[in-house]
Amino acid sequence: MLHIGQFEISRVIESEGPFLPVQDFIPDAEQAVIDANRDWLYPRYIEPGTDKIMLTIQSYILRTPRHTILVDTCVGNDKPRPGRPMFDQLNLPYLADLAAAGVQPEEVDFVLCTHLHVDHVGWNTKLVNGRWVPTFPNAKYIFARKEYEFWEQRHLDGSEGPVPNVYDDSVLPVMEAGQAVLVDMDHQIDDGMWFEPAPGHTAGNVVLNLQSQGHNAVMCGDVMHHPLQLVRPEWSSRACEDPAMSTATRRAFIERHADTDTLIAPAHFASPTMGHIISRGDAFGYRHIDV
Repeated sequence: MLHIGQFEISRVIESEGPFLPVQDFIPDAEQAVIDANRDWLYPRYIEPGTDKIMLTIQSYILRTPRHTILVDTCVGNDKPRPGRPMFDQLNLPYLADLAAAGVQPEEVDFVLCTHLHVDHVGWNTKLVNGRWVPTFPNAKYIFARKEYEFWEQRHLDGSEGPVPNVYDDSVLPVMEAGQAVLVDMDHQIDDGMWFEPAPGHTAGNVVLNLQSQGHNAVMCGDVMHHPLQLVRPEWSSRACEDPAMSTATRRAFIERHADTDTLIAPAHFASPTMGHIISRGDAFGYRHIDV
């Protein structure tokens, strides 16, 4: 657990380990650049021998003096994902691990999704008697309106892509239960806690800013998938909807937060995940915090 002023941040990990070879996930990645940064990328962030990126899929637990908040909800169990075999019909102890971290589903006040991709919305719902129902019965689920409308339209016109079930089983049931709240991309959730637009990865992608007692943190979702993108911000992942805009957003984010005391909390960096962006020669690198 880590403190940002009055806020407590911890993690619940759904899965972590080798995912895909670097160039399969970051198509523009150049081997020469990877090799030049081997001293800090291997073995924590890239698996030696296979050259697969190390990827963590996780939720952040954010406790304030008033609320318990869950940020992004991973892939989920029992979800049909034939377009992504690594996510298909999972059966993982996420809820037990959440309980071990001190949180029961009934205790969650808000669920915040930085965007609505498959690995950020899965535990929004669970399967009960053949129906998808909200996993967190007392929570308000906060979605950026622009992001929701983008995926709603994709769902309606059948253009969701290789993972077509996500809206139907992980977003729509929350709407139908009356637990969703659609907000602007700069919405303030609570004192010292607000969304900021970060488009490119998806149309309505947001980051979550935290500020308390002179301390700052940013939960940056998929603005960056991997520390290699600190070396080359122009290398977008294959999951980015608009690579050019994703690049612009990522570069601005890196330049804004590099060499500051702002804690960075990415969605997918290998454990221990959280840390600081640092200058490294004529590019940037990452200094993780062991928590």
